[in-house]
Amino acid sequence: MLKKSVPQDFTPRFVHRSHKAKRRMRLALLVLVLELAGFIPASAEEPMSMASAHVPADRMQQYSDLALTWLQEYLRIDTTNPPGNEMKAVNFYKKIFDQEGIENKVFEYTPGRGDLWARLPHTSTKAERPIVLLNHMDVVTSDATHWKVPPFSGEIKDGWLWGRGAQDMKDEGLAQFVVMVMLKREKIALDRDVIFLAVSDEEAEGTGTDWFIAHQRGLLENAEFLINEGGENLLQNGKVKYVGVDVGEKTTFWLHVVAHGRPGHASRPNPESAPNRLVRALNKILAYQTPLRVLPVVEEFLLDMAPYEPPEQAREYRDIRKAIEDDKFRQAVVNDESLNFLLRDTISLTMLGGSGQTNVIPPEAWANLDVRILPGGNPQRLLEKLRDCVGDPNVTIEPLNGEFRQANYSPTSTVLYDAIRKVSAKYFPGTPVVPHITSGYTENQRYRPLGIDAYGFTPYTATEEEGNTEHGNDERIRVTEVRRGPRILFDVVASVAGGE
Repeated sequence: MLKKSVPQDFTPRFVHRSHKAKRRMRLALLVLVLELAGFIPASAEEPMSMASAHVPADRMQQYSDLALTWLQEYLRIDTTNPPGNEMKAVNFYKKIFDQEGIENKVFEYTPGRGDLWARLPHTSTKAERPIVLLNHMDVVTSDATHWKVPPFSGEIKDGWLWGRGAQDMKDEGLAQFVVMVMLKREKIALDRDVIFLAVSDEEAEGTGTDWFIAHQRGLLENAEFLINEGGENLLQNGKVKYVGVDVGEKTTFWLHVVAHGRPGHASRPNPESAPNRLVRALNKILAYQTPLRVLPVVEEFLLDMAPYEPPEQAREYRDIRKAIEDDKFRQAVVNDESLNFLLRDTISLTMLGGSGQTNVIPPEAWANLDVRILPGGNPQRLLEKLRDCVGDPNVTIEPLNGEFRQANYSPTSTVLYDAIRKVSAKYFPGTPVVPHITSGYTENQRYRPLGIDAYGFTPYTATEEEGNTEHGNDERIRVTEVRRGPRILFDVVASVAGGE
């Protein structure tokens, strides 16, 4: 569980934090002005923490060029899941790791699907516990007819690099890959082993991670930290609004709804048909609003963000527990996609099925619901509530997931979280670094029970429009981000793993 909690006297605490945030912003602005005026060097704020400052400009440009070239190549590899075919991506990584002289192992755990592990060993006698750079190679399906460019073209157009996986998560996997190359070429002294782990099947069953933990857990070497997908660095009006570090995730609880009724010829309408029953049941389910609940990490996030919000929203964020008691605010939450998922379990209708012919009333009609449970939530209680809402014995609702995985957290009081905060302050002065809960499930949930503090952190910024292309049409990332992102991640990893 998250170690940090909100104290009883959180109102005075907020006032203190608010003034501190304003002072940080003024200080950051002053430093920036002095830097631009030439009175202090650009690295004066954190002179020893940025490893990239010691890399010559020409070599840094080479890494930037490689990042763009390699991500283009990577995006052109079709790893749509199903079926995945991730071994094509494994071979892409392995070829370059071999060329760079970086130790690596390939595990093809089923034909066409596999994981790749690589390691840079520590070079000091200090030997801290390792850090893992985790990524998945598979991507979700795409319909090329709805894209402006082919999904696997890796095309550069209008300042963006386009392709399925450009946001989720071939972009970050490639940044981690470039970091490994940079650490090796620059001969960075390491107090920790740095482990790169690319897995298969994250977008479906998670078999890649499950297989690796079950059969090669020793290669994780009792790691202390892990960086994975997740988090969000939201870009608004040309400025990063916040750097969100994923310290916890919601858990999936998929449901299968089946309505039963008398089949027959569609020329004779039947009010109690399976499709009609299903529609009525779904209307009741979608009308139901799950209770609002404030987690400590969400309260901390909103408190940190309050100084940067308009006055009315800031007041609500400062006392979110009071705000959710107001009917007007509760309705506003429903219509705010960025806030709604943080405060409640969510239900989304995603799949429907019925007859195979238009003129046939089927005996069954079905739907699938994507339900996401906040940490500490009770899935069985929600299931019973939905069954009560439907109130039809001819409609069944059953879980699809199998075993339910309880959500877990990592603390914000670690060396890695502090490194992210310090590096972000260098690249995004005056921007708050806040703990975040992601709306989607990540495999961090599978690694935390192993004793690893796992975080979702991306070195890339994205506008809301760009972020919405994840799992959508026209997925893309700005070329400038592709070039800069690996440098940011390099500084984070070198700060955590680098020796004295």
